[in-house]
Amino acid sequence: MATGRYPRWKEHSVLTDALRKELADELAAAERTRVPIDPLAVRHPEIDVVDAYEIQLINMRQRFDGGARVVGHKVGLSSKAMQQMMGVDEPDYGHLLAEMEVFEDVPVDTSKYLYPRVEVEVGFILGADLPGEDCTEEDVRKATVAYAPSIELIDTRIKDWKIALCDTIADNASSAGYVLGKQRVSPDQLDIKNIDAVLTRNGEVIAEGRSDAVLGDPTIAVAWLARKVASFGVRLKAGDIVLPGSCTRAIDARPGDEFIAEFAGLGSVHLGFA
Repeated sequence: MATGRYPRWKEHSVLTDALRKELADELAAAERTRVPIDPLAVRHPEIDVVDAYEIQLINMRQRFDGGARVVGHKVGLSSKAMQQMMGVDEPDYGHLLAEMEVFEDVPVDTSKYLYPRVEVEVGFILGADLPGEDCTEEDVRKATVAYAPSIELIDTRIKDWKIALCDTIADNASSAGYVLGKQRVSPDQLDIKNIDAVLTRNGEVIAEGRSDAVLGDPTIAVAWLARKVASFGVRLKAGDIVLPGSCTRAIDARPGDEFIAEFAGLGSVHLGFA
């Protein structure tokens, strides 16, 4: 993936540069201090999607300047139910950084987050670069070298998860971490639209879903992402991880919780919290 030196959006945005920087600083401080802030969309009802992505990118650029490295992207709002709830007709996205990786054998320190939740996702691992503005689902299928069982750790820097669309976009699509299970399955060995997923918390089934909850086919979300980031001059590259959206609803994570997500034909992934 590109080094992270994203150009600015070419489209019109509503907020001033100074205000976007101020809001980006607020979100960064909330993440650092774990003191949440009031919703941006309530305080600044004029904010639009262009502003929100600019705010996200201000904080990403600062992290890149500090040595952070992009390893992929996550797609959010990839179920029709979530899109209807937010009043939108397309997903959103955020960055996955190397420093955001969490691990199956290391409990996550919940005190480092504000309102941590987990989502169950079929991860895509790219083995070849994707086209940009013209990317199709077939391009994604050809470029994907493997699927992987995944849990995304999401969080919000907005008080009590009271978010609107622009709040979550500005806040890196509410992304906070990710873990991949060990198993890798070639796309030609599995129907990406028909993977049943079961999430247990402390041994109890707490959520169930299927991969087609993501736009009917998670491949659609990855192709959308490739086209979307092309507007920044960015291409999804071989080796990138893409989390296309959750198969189930998001579940709160508490100290002592042990989650296992099991995927039919794809293995499992574990994430514990301390």
